[in-house]
Amino acid sequence: MDLKEIQNLIKFVANSGVAEVKLEMDDVKITIRTTLEGSVTETTYVQQLPSQNALPQAAAPQQIAPVAAAPEAPVVENAHYVTIKSPIIGTFYRKPAPDKPMFVEVGKSIAKGDVLCVIEAMKLFNEIESEISGKIVKILVDDMSPVEFDQPLFLVDPS
Repeated sequence: MDLKEIQNLIKFVANSGVAEVKLEMDDVKITIRTTLEGSVTETTYVQQLPSQNALPQAAAPQQIAPVAAAPEAPVVENAHYVTIKSPIIGTFYRKPAPDKPMFVEVGKSIAKGDVLCVIEAMKLFNEIESEISGKIVKILVDDMSPVEFDQPLFLVDPS
């Protein structure tokens, strides 16, 4: 099948009102998809943004579908805990290698400078170190999960 025949087939399918045509001949497979007039195919992608303040007012969409945010710890119960947040976007790992032990566990005491986890970003493994001393109260992210910038990772009791 030459290029001219393929172009004629495309024009024929577009004018016929058919949504999709599949044609298989010897070593050639052709699929032609068209959009019918009056029907609109719409795909919506929802992306969690790190901050709502970063959106300019003029660029904000007219209607925003509610997006389920990551559950945050209750303020009253965890008021004296310090939250350690992700400094970068990437994949969160609780251990340095699959066959190695976890960096930290709930209840473990940590010191300033201790490695808490690793976040992989663009094939680079970044060690996330503690900026405070204390005890790990809660780990807020599952191992091998994607994390966003400024996303809470750990709750630490500094006392």
